[in-house]
Amino acid sequence: MPEVHIGNDSVPCRGILFDKDGTLLDFMQLWGGWAETLVKLLEGHLAVMGARLPVSKTGLIGLHYDKEGRAAGYDKTGPLAMGTEEEVTAILAWQLYNAGVPWNEAVVQVRQFSASAMVEVEKHRSAQPMPGLGSFLDACRVAGIRLGVVTSDTTTEALKHLEWLGIAEYFESVVGRDRVIKGKPHPEMAFLAMRELGITPEESVVIGDSNADMAMGRQAGAVMRLGIAPDGDGAGYLLDADRIIASYTELTATP
Repeated sequence: MPEVHIGNDSVPCRGILFDKDGTLLDFMQLWGGWAETLVKLLEGHLAVMGARLPVSKTGLIGLHYDKEGRAAGYDKTGPLAMGTEEEVTAILAWQLYNAGVPWNEAVVQVRQFSASAMVEVEKHRSAQPMPGLGSFLDACRVAGIRLGVVTSDTTTEALKHLEWLGIAEYFESVVGRDRVIKGKPHPEMAFLAMRELGITPEESVVIGDSNADMAMGRQAGAVMRLGIAPDGDGAGYLLDADRIIASYTELTATP
């Protein structure tokens, strides 16, 4: 059986399930501007109403700001990192509802904000692969390891982003939240991807940047849950990970 090597350790593996945002691609490069614009539009709308956010901008969806007030990072345990689009929409719509906007109108307004913010994402297509990813995917292909994506994004959006990255051809299964009833950390996504790849949990590795990924892998019975934390702070939140790496340069694969 092929093996994935992490430093001096190795694990037998016939398939790997990757999260997408923050795992295959740099989260802030793709979503930082979108989230920053979304919050600005919400703040502006509230200001026109004579209202303001009842919580700090950081506490809203988990977007971190630098001293100049620019988006500079995100909370790996927050809604922006782990939530679905519907969940983030609900959080932001509640701010409008709290200011007196009827719920249905609040949801419609936030969706319009999101669409406006998404224009820049589509325009710039600023998806950047995580360091070392290309070499690791090549090694997996040579080793005969089958690859899948399990993401809280929609399947259509995930496929588009993989195309932007130029890596879509590596993945034989892409499972978005629209293909399952229960999202992460429930293992339904993982089980569906495993079936499509023709692998068992005992032959599978899950790689992700949030503990929702790790918990999904644990509940699915994956042989290894591998957390990725480029900032080196993963031990504080990747609680269900078996191992934590800073980049794919720490990994290789052999037949």
